[in-house]
Amino acid sequence: MDTIDRAGRRERAAAVLEELQADQLLVTNLLNVRYLTGFTGSNGALVLSAAGEPVLVTDGRYRDQAAAECPDVRVHVAPTLLAPAAALAPEEQWAVETHALTVDQHTELTAELTHHPISAGRLVERLREVKDPGEVELLRQACAISVEALQRTWEGPLVGRSERDIAVGIERLMVDLGAEAPAFATICAAGENSAIPHHAPGDRIVERGDLLKIDFGARVGGYHADCTRTVVLGPAADWQREIHAAVRQSQALGVEGLREGTTPAEIDAAVRGDLETSGWLEEFTTGLGHGVGLQIHEDPFFGATRTGRLVPRTVLTMEPGVYLVGRGGVRIEDTVCVTSGDPEVLTPAPTDLLEIG
Repeated sequence: MDTIDRAGRRERAAAVLEELQADQLLVTNLLNVRYLTGFTGSNGALVLSAAGEPVLVTDGRYRDQAAAECPDVRVHVAPTLLAPAAALAPEEQWAVETHALTVDQHTELTAELTHHPISAGRLVERLREVKDPGEVELLRQACAISVEALQRTWEGPLVGRSERDIAVGIERLMVDLGAEAPAFATICAAGENSAIPHHAPGDRIVERGDLLKIDFGARVGGYHADCTRTVVLGPAADWQREIHAAVRQSQALGVEGLREGTTPAEIDAAVRGDLETSGWLEEFTTGLGHGVGLQIHEDPFFGATRTGRLVPRTVLTMEPGVYLVGRGGVRIEDTVCVTSGDPEVLTPAPTDLLEIG
C-alpha cells in the first residue's frame, strides 16, 4: 500500500511560491512530477498554485494511468503540455524549472503568458534531498537486494568469465531477488580496467591476480541503490593491498562523517586530507559521492564549495577511490543514511580486502 504523503510534498512546494513572488509553479522534470504526484509516465507536467487544485497535464496515452496513479490530482489530457498548462492561468505570474526546459520550450511557454516566467530554481530537488520514511525503506530494500546479489556473486566462479558475463549475472540476480530493474548499467572491471572509473564491461576475461571492481545497484519502487566493492582474484600483491587499505581507511572516515550538522565540504576535505596523508590523493580523480533516491545521482553532492548542513534522512553515497592507470584501481562505495545518531550504512557488505579463489 502506498503511504507516501504527496499532498504534503505539494503543499511544501507551493509554499515556496510566496518567496518567489509567483502564483503558479510549473513542474516539467518528470522525476519531480513523479515525486509530487506518483505519475510514472513519460510525458507530463504539473501545475501547482498556493490556492488552487494541482493539475497534471498529459497526453491521451496516459489518461487511465494518470487517473489511477494520481487520484488526488486533476488530470488534464491534451496533445501538448506547455500551451494547455499556461492556458490554466495565463495572466498570473509563473515560476518554472528553467533547468528542465529547452530554449524552444521556454520560448513557447513565454508566448502564452502575460508575464515573463521566472525561475523556480531547483525547488523540488531541494525537497527531495531529505527522504520520507517510506523512501528510506524503499532504499533499504534496494540496498538489501544489492548486497545479497553481491554475496552470491562472490561465491563464483569468477576466474575465466568475462566482465560482461559477471555484470549480466549480478543484474539477473538482483531482478530474481525482487528488484524491478538494475539501478544503472553495472560496472565490472578487471585488472587494468579497474583503473577506469566508469569502465563499460567487455570481453576481458578475469584472471588470477586481477583486481575486480563491481559498481552496481538494484532499483525498487523507483529508488536506487549504489554500491561498489573491489576484490582480488587469488593472493593480493603488496601494491594491491596498499591502495585497498588506503581507500578503505578514507571511505570509513567519510562514512563516519555523515552525521547531522556536518557539511559536504567538511567531509570532502577530511577524506581528501586522509588520501593526501597516505600518498594517493593525486590518483583520486572522481567525486566523493552524491545523493541518491529517485535518481542515481542527485543533490546533494560533495565538494569544496558545497554548502548546507546534513539533516536526518539525507541519503548519500561515500565512494573514494585510487586509480593507477594501466595497472588497476580500487573503489569502495556505500549508500548511507544520515540519522540523528550514527550513520546507517544501507549496503553493509564487508569492506575488508577479499582474496577470492
